[in-house]
Amino acid sequence: MIEKIPGVSGINGINDIARTQKSNQTSSKNLNFADILRNALDDVNKTQKISEQMSADYAAGKIDNIHNVIISAEKASLSLKLTTEVTNKIVSAYKEIMNMQI
Repeated sequence: MIEKIPGVSGINGINDIARTQKSNQTSSKNLNFADILRNALDDVNKTQKISEQMSADYAAGKIDNIHNVIISAEKASLSLKLTTEVTNKIVSAYKEIMNMQI
């Protein structure tokens, strides 16, 4: 049997994460696939808009920290690449299903 190490407590926040995941699972049961995709695309769009706004603010001199602008641009780029890859996989799976013989 595994014994607890004295003086070491658990990782803070694990219980909060578990509760959040349970609440997300119950709320996601009401969503269908189209809603999930729509929400994901909306998130990608928001990320792109935030990146564009930060770039414009930096060019206008409203933001001094270039690191935040670059991080925002990379997040937008990665989210767009991920969305493209997921879309390609969905189309590929659809084509494969359509080519199956019954």
